[in-house]
Amino acid sequence: MIQVWSNFRSCSVKCALTGNDLGNDLQPMREHDTEQSKVYIKVKTYQSRLVEGDLVWPIIAEKDCNGTQQSPIDIVTANVQANTNLTAFTFTGYNDKAMLNEITNTGRTIKVTLDQKMHVEGGDLPGLFASKQFHLHWGNGSATPGSEHSVNGKRYPMELHIVNEAKVNGSVPVFAALGIFIEASNDTGKPESWKTLTSYLAEIASAGDKTKVSDTLTMDDLLPGVDRTKYYRYLGSLTTPNCDEGVIWTIFKDPIQVSQDLIDLFTTTVYINQTTNSPLMTNTFRGVQPINGRIVMSPGAGPKITGLIKPTSVTKTTRAPELVRVCPAGPNIEPCAVSPAWGDGT
Repeated sequence: MIQVWSNFRSCSVKCALTGNDLGNDLQPMREHDTEQSKVYIKVKTYQSRLVEGDLVWPIIAEKDCNGTQQSPIDIVTANVQANTNLTAFTFTGYNDKAMLNEITNTGRTIKVTLDQKMHVEGGDLPGLFASKQFHLHWGNGSATPGSEHSVNGKRYPMELHIVNEAKVNGSVPVFAALGIFIEASNDTGKPESWKTLTSYLAEIASAGDKTKVSDTLTMDDLLPGVDRTKYYRYLGSLTTPNCDEGVIWTIFKDPIQVSQDLIDLFTTTVYINQTTNSPLMTNTFRGVQPINGRIVMSPGAGPKITGLIKPTSVTKTTRAPELVRVCPAGPNIEPCAVSPAWGDGT
């Protein structure tokens, strides 16, 4: 259990986490802090969830993690409403080779950067979005829940997020996240595309390790069996501090079928840091958040309604999703905002 103390007379919880990635080298506060001024806080590391869950996040980033449009959510299909604007997507570069550039162990997830020629549009997205990268969330093996979103309370062993970015008025970034569930199958080493992808895990076992991806693997290869005309849409947030809102979420209904042995490699091969006694990277997900009256849409479910489901404003989406470093005097101070698990500052 990682322990962090904070002197509330002169410092906030943010100070206790200053200068450290969550889960890496968190240390107690100053030795001269008196016992009566120390507050024992069980802090959750994003990497291994060694602590008490998400309850500390509203303390770390009190403004945004307490928002009313947080992600992930549980999608209750009985409450899903149809939206006639939710048309099919157009994917550019998703079936082209040499578009998956580099696979990295960030210490918080496994991330694959994508070529700048990859784009997605349609589906009532407000413009053309550049596909920047994808990363994964998982639990502790193929038999345990690891997805961030759930449907009618059901969670899957893993969830893949494709991160897309567009610029509003040439400067303000808006993020659109594509979420795809991963379901365990009883096959071995299937599908072949995922056997290729997971073959790199041994090369990036420690945090910071990276390697090139085969130029024969495409994004479409990694999404077999997913009907991309069937999806849910809602407005949410980044899923780690600072939990910024204004993210357009698309959750596809069909899961990817990946064999249990390949899913298990994520929890038995990669580690959260470079030390010899580093914990394995497990349970890399955030729990579901209150829906707070938000409407979840779908192209073809429930009573038809019309109207755009887009962010009316972008709340501090000046960084990529999955930023996990906390700054000393506020969430936007550089150079603390580095090493995002969702991207490279995009």
